[in-house]
Amino acid sequence: MSQTLISTDRWTDTEFVHRVLESGVEFAADLLPERQTVSIHFRVLSGTADEPDELGGIAGLVEEMLPKGTKRFDGRKLADEFDMRGIKWGGSTGRQSTLFRVLCLPEFVHEAVELIAELLCAPTFPKDKCAVAIDLAKQSLRRLRDEPEDVLRMISQRQVFGPRFGRWGGGTLESLERIDREKIEAHWKRTFAAGRLQVCAAGPIEADAFADLLDQTFADFGGGATGGRENADFTLQPGRVHESQKLEQEYICISLPGAARGTDDFAREQVLIGVLSGGMSGRLFTEVREKLGLVYSVAAWHEQPRGKGVMHLSASTTPERCEKTFETLLRELARLSKDLTEVEVERAKNAILAHAQTEDDLTRARGATLSDDLFHFGKPVGIGPRLAAIQAVSLKAVRDYAARLQRDKLCVATVGEKQLS
Repeated sequence: MSQTLISTDRWTDTEFVHRVLESGVEFAADLLPERQTVSIHFRVLSGTADEPDELGGIAGLVEEMLPKGTKRFDGRKLADEFDMRGIKWGGSTGRQSTLFRVLCLPEFVHEAVELIAELLCAPTFPKDKCAVAIDLAKQSLRRLRDEPEDVLRMISQRQVFGPRFGRWGGGTLESLERIDREKIEAHWKRTFAAGRLQVCAAGPIEADAFADLLDQTFADFGGGATGGRENADFTLQPGRVHESQKLEQEYICISLPGAARGTDDFAREQVLIGVLSGGMSGRLFTEVREKLGLVYSVAAWHEQPRGKGVMHLSASTTPERCEKTFETLLRELARLSKDLTEVEVERAKNAILAHAQTEDDLTRARGATLSDDLFHFGKPVGIGPRLAAIQAVSLKAVRDYAARLQRDKLCVATVGEKQLS
């Protein structure tokens, strides 16, 4: 019989700090005194789901414009200030939050916090830079037609997550026409504030000094009233959607309800995803690609807006093999509750545990995990409980979960010449 080979004993002594500061900022730290770098995540709890219906794309434009100029620096000088200290940083906009990530040496933590605070709290939104950003966003949307995988993601997420949580981050050509510099600034003022800010640090920091720095730096950041912590509000509506394009390939995405983070089923779903799509030994690769030769690519994954979960399977194939590929994907999903083996489950578990203790143990990943904890659970959880949940997953638990999958509530999106019958 196969067994779980990866030990998780060393995760029992993780030390966390978690506070809501006087400024309204929520602060958490994963104290790692032996590390050589510090990872800091600044998460503003506002994303594309907070956009006005008529201004799709404005959340991403706010995030893009924040570093283009502030009260103290123009965009070039701000970038120079980061680079002079070797501070690595970047931003991204999601459905429910806007995130800035920082990785720096311990001696530059103070400067890193001040520079991120500068762009979050004091942007000037230069009019010429706003016009350029809006024009580039329009060009990106026009190019989207040439990227069928992006088209598939766009129509699939709109179908699965609904009109609010399924908005395309780039907006629409119509919504971008309505956006100007004044609207970008107004959206920033409405949605960015200390009460919506979560700051998570991992590395060799002194927690009290770091908390004091945050309190001083963000004391006047839009007020301390909390917000943005509600669960995602959508209901997956089964159905099919097709985007007709003259292509050599056919792109398929199947979505169904999944497990939310923090539920007992989440670890079971992680293992199930590993069985389906865990590299070259995954069922989808071996059965759909290698044995039957139906697809160019095939994958399974899941995602979790706060309080929700969705599973996805996707494939690219030829129009002639589209129907057979779709049927085979559904067959593989149905088989999991019947012929899943102990070896497959343990292999998937070992892969998850090994990844968690290698890639996920990097300082930047520890900071990201802590930020995800605050976003989903409102408190630090850490890697240890996650690994314990994976270790506890049994063959019977995964089979039972697979049997309970709501395969009668499928959202199916396709891009290509042929529409599924």
